[in-house]
Amino acid sequence: MLTITAARGLAVLRISLGFVFLWAFLDKTFGWNYATPGERAWINGGSPTKGFLSGVDVGPFSGVFNDIAGQGWADWLFMLGLLGIGVALILGVGLRIAAGAAGVMLVLMWFAEFPPAQNTAAGEATHSTNPVMDYHLIYALGAIVTALTYAGHTWGLGRQWAKLPFVQHNRWLI
Repeated sequence: MLTITAARGLAVLRISLGFVFLWAFLDKTFGWNYATPGERAWINGGSPTKGFLSGVDVGPFSGVFNDIAGQGWADWLFMLGLLGIGVALILGVGLRIAAGAAGVMLVLMWFAEFPPAQNTAAGEATHSTNPVMDYHLIYALGAIVTALTYAGHTWGLGRQWAKLPFVQHNRWLI
């Protein structure tokens, strides 16, 4: 049983995490000069995955990430994931799918930065502050917690979503 205060706290966590994903989508799409300069925006022909993935130079999967950097399918999957996860979390609907997708995306990003590594492929320090836990995993856990606690029912459309006949017949969509 959650208290009203706990439910509201989880709703704030859900909406905040949703905004992180939605903001990343918007900045990469339109190049609002936060993480993405305007000239590298997706609408201006830039690749949302190329900058990050082509710079991966640490860990056993660096070659794999370098190979998919800038690929059209990777750009589309990444951007659709950011948008879908962000909207679902903000609205409080489809949290199980959103949490699963967020978990997969964030664990892949964790592997791309590979926090256990102390040195890059060139031998330079990675400046990793923790060999296991970083913000990617914290965000993934936060998304999972919001799904498990029905955080979409507070300040969201989760309750209404769960009552839809299609969702009632496909409980995994909750």
